Amino acid sequence: MTTLREETIETRVPARLDAVTWGRFHTLVVAALGITWILDGLEITFAGLISGALKADLHFSDSDVGVGNSCYLAGAVIGALGFGWATDRLGRRKLFFATLGLYLVATAATAFSWNLPSFSLFRFLTGCGIGGEYAAVNSTIQEFIPARYRGRTDLAINGSFWIGGAIGAAASLFFLDPAIIPARYGWRLVFLVGATLSIGIIFLRTFIPESPRWLVIHGREQEAEAVMDDIERHMKEHGSAVPPQRDLKAMTIHARDHTPLPVVFRTIFVKNRKRAVVGLALMAAQAFFYNAIFFTFAQVLEAYYGVTIDHVGWYMLPFAVGNAIGPLLLGPLFDTIGRKPMIAGTYAISGVLLVVSGALFAADAITATEQVIAWAVIFFFASSAAGAAYLTVSEVFPVEIRALAIAIFYALGTAAGGVVAPITFSALIGTHSRGALLAGYVFAALLMVGAAVLQAVWGVAAEGKSLEDVSEPLSASG
Repeated sequence: MTTLREETIETRVPARLDAVTWGRFHTLVVAALGITWILDGLEITFAGLISGALKADLHFSDSDVGVGNSCYLAGAVIGALGFGWATDRLGRRKLFFATLGLYLVATAATAFSWNLPSFSLFRFLTGCGIGGEYAAVNSTIQEFIPARYRGRTDLAINGSFWIGGAIGAAASLFFLDPAIIPARYGWRLVFLVGATLSIGIIFLRTFIPESPRWLVIHGREQEAEAVMDDIERHMKEHGSAVPPQRDLKAMTIHARDHTPLPVVFRTIFVKNRKRAVVGLALMAAQAFFYNAIFFTFAQVLEAYYGVTIDHVGWYMLPFAVGNAIGPLLLGPLFDTIGRKPMIAGTYAISGVLLVVSGALFAADAITATEQVIAWAVIFFFASSAAGAAYLTVSEVFPVEIRALAIAIFYALGTAAGGVVAPITFSALIGTHSRGALLAGYVFAALLMVGAAVLQAVWGVAAEGKSLEDVSEPLSASG
């Protein structure tokens, strides 16, 4: 049995982090850590576009394509849980290097897949790396960004997934065109490009320090103060305002080296059970909603509209742009209008719009171009909704268990909503029935509307508040 070691500390570290204005340091944090979502967008977009290439080269069926995609998502679930626990126990910095390293190796290995088992294994391991990134990177970003910028920053970073989506769509026009690159090599080259980009990101992350919030709650006060001094000195050198420490609120905590797992689960599912219900609903609904459309994007266009694989990228580009623009334009409203109305609103609007477009699809009343325009409009709102789910689960639980909380809800949401969606919708597409596919879309929409209702009733108004005010640290005195 592990013994807890505690010591009492009075600290102004959280207040110092929230008091500064946006500066060059924050931009560096966002660039070095947030780029993960661009890689994930590139990875998943390309995975959604290569179904034709996999059928031609590795002789996959539609179901095999769904299995490969679900293995990636299953890996993300396992990786989030394992790396999430390690991030809270060992530190943010160590883990965002470890998770990116795994992603790099596994993505490179995917390029050399030779059959369904090898492809599924490498996709599973790639997913493990990305799942770990969600826990390690989200917790780190949350703890560095000042409270008044947290909502818009988190949504913009999660929305940058679609910058990767746009890059993946554009790259497919080159790599998946058999007139330029033979089909058996094109899809493999993109995975190698993703692995190569990861090498540069590793070096960029060497400039990011350990989270001072994590350091101080683990009793490493002197290291936390040193990191804060470096941050504030860096900001002063680049013209950013840094208020005097004496004007800031101090917090007394009983620092300890770790939080036992029973305490973690009791805090999340007993003490904060309403927050847990909302978090799970948001994560599961957006995971099913997104993966239902995204992983079958190319399959729908091929099966129902006759779009060939080398032209799917042209349709993906406007879809990706709509997803990327949504969080940038709507993100500031989550910090001004507030979390509850904006999260509930984006979820409900996304669900209603999907039912409308699904009905038009089932009636064979829209063309391929009109279908993609409809999806782009839907996901202008749904992209912000999905980002808000990650924002919610990463700010409404105490700092000691933040990474594992993110991992738990990501894992539960992805397992409940994400893993089954690609297989389910690939099977529905295999029936060639528009009515069957509409039923799937209606179910996804109902999940989104249900999550909107829960958010409106039990959601937390976290806008502009310090993380410690949104959820008091377990180690806080009094």
